[in-house]
Amino acid sequence: MIDFDSEIKDYRPSLEVDAVEDAIVRSDLTDMNDLMMNLIKEVSKE
Repeated sequence: MIDFDSEIKDYRPSLEVDAVEDAIVRSDLTDMNDLMMNLIKEVSKE
């Protein structure tokens, strides 16, 4: 049987995950809220 407490204590995230996380945080991603705000601005101009 797996001892989850000991597994959690020994867990170390891989370097790849940390690198991807940093890249996502630093990138300028357009999310759904940004898209909706742009659409609202364009419609209100007309």
